[in-house]
Amino acid sequence: MSTTDKPLRRQLGAPRRVRSLAMAAGAATLALGLAACSGGPASTNAVGGGKGGKTIEATLAFTLSSGFDPANASSAVATAVNQHTFEGLVDLDPITREPYLALAKADPVASADGLTYTVSLRDGAKFSDGTPVTGDDVAWSFSRVLKPADPAAPPLMQGFIPFIDSVTAKDATTAEFKLKYPFALFAERIAVIKIVPKAKTADAAASKAFDTAPIGSGPFKMDSASKESGIKLSKNPNYNGSRGATVDAMTWNTTTEASARVSDLQGGRVQTIESVPYLNVDSIKEKYTVDVKQAFNQVFLMFNTAAAPFNDKRVRQALHYAIDKDAVIKTALNGYGSPATSYLDEGNKDYQKAATVYDYNPDKAKALLQEAGVTNLTLQLDTTDSSVVKDVAPLVIEQWKKIGVNASLNTVPSAAIYGDVVPKDTFRVLMATGDPSVFGVDTDLLMRWFYSGETWPGKRYRWNEADRKAMVGLLDKAAQTTDEAARKTLWKQALDMAAEEAPLYPILHTKVVTAYDPAKLTGFSGAATTGLYFLGASRSG
Repeated sequence: MSTTDKPLRRQLGAPRRVRSLAMAAGAATLALGLAACSGGPASTNAVGGGKGGKTIEATLAFTLSSGFDPANASSAVATAVNQHTFEGLVDLDPITREPYLALAKADPVASADGLTYTVSLRDGAKFSDGTPVTGDDVAWSFSRVLKPADPAAPPLMQGFIPFIDSVTAKDATTAEFKLKYPFALFAERIAVIKIVPKAKTADAAASKAFDTAPIGSGPFKMDSASKESGIKLSKNPNYNGSRGATVDAMTWNTTTEASARVSDLQGGRVQTIESVPYLNVDSIKEKYTVDVKQAFNQVFLMFNTAAAPFNDKRVRQALHYAIDKDAVIKTALNGYGSPATSYLDEGNKDYQKAATVYDYNPDKAKALLQEAGVTNLTLQLDTTDSSVVKDVAPLVIEQWKKIGVNASLNTVPSAAIYGDVVPKDTFRVLMATGDPSVFGVDTDLLMRWFYSGETWPGKRYRWNEADRKAMVGLLDKAAQTTDEAARKTLWKQALDMAAEEAPLYPILHTKVVTAYDPAKLTGFSGAATTGLYFLGASRSG
């Protein structure tokens, strides 16, 4: 972290003027990212050939499973594309996680009471179709998330900006934000909303078309995308920001098969791959550069808390206590992970150990099941087809047998899990991965992803209304305080509640392993999130 960035991460008192984001932009050389959760079918054909020049070829660890509208996109591949093709007013560097000016011309300026912010646009900013980015586009991009046409189906990003009351265009190049209460993390939080052209998203029909053919102001534009042939992007000739593309094009292959990714790299068909199989790290690093980063990315258990016996938290707790996490990490991850001692990973700047830690304790697990009156528990464990989950799930099932719980395994792609399996009344227990840290790493944002709004607590794990209100109440109270110590105390209460209730809770946090060929790719680094980031990267061979 540079010294100029430090005050930005600590804007806890709603200052009248945010410290210079422009300095942070100059200090960072890489950008943009990946995803909260995803998965998909096996693989796409490798393309390109790794022969050098003006094109970067890469292989991602997931396949395309959603559209690209940034108001809703959270799948790995879609979010990766969006982070290269869209901009926020402020964006976060994918390596340092520090905010820098993107579409904003200068730092957001706050009123004396911290309830109004004014943001000016970068001179000459245009979308990839050549049309100018305007104050109306900014106001619209936020308004369509804050007040969607269908209030019953709020966009995923809505839960990250509850502090914003309204956004209006003061003129063609200026937007004004009205807040419900002072929010100390305003500058970095507005990065979650990417600016889209109002003309292309003004109604339901236009938005539907935009979801498959996105247009943004970022350094790249998407040329094609499919599950079969992967992603093709090219340089946006209209981009005039500080992080311009240094190659003419990129081709991303996509596969959930670990062996296919390794083959793509070792065969010279690509210059980099994400999610290096843990068992292959030692052999790969003999020839390639391997980046290992501790991540928030978690393998979690999620329960249908409206269905017996999982409506009893003692049953949920029992299944966590029954897991020997150290053994799972050693066997399935070859040591590249850490047991969850909190919802946050221990590398997070705001980490606090939870009051409830699920150390391996099969006797306690049996006692909790007995207290809950549960015997001979049989369940279906649904899982996504993430390579990590596929390695972890069988080990967990074997450990559950030791406390008298029998589980069958049902593994399907993420799109099917969240589109078909979880919504059904028959759903009971899910194991999957999740990583909202691509959107930010502060506690408020990370907790709101899984514990507020309708998508996760309402529709997926069906948490009761009282617990949902209690959790959001803690987060809202913390967000409104300007005292750092008080905020951290409230966050601790929220972290403790998540651990104690465990409607969705991590088993472990993984380490992210990325590999690349230093002879063919320069200016590149792996990140502590899923995905690959290419601004500042170029071909060298």
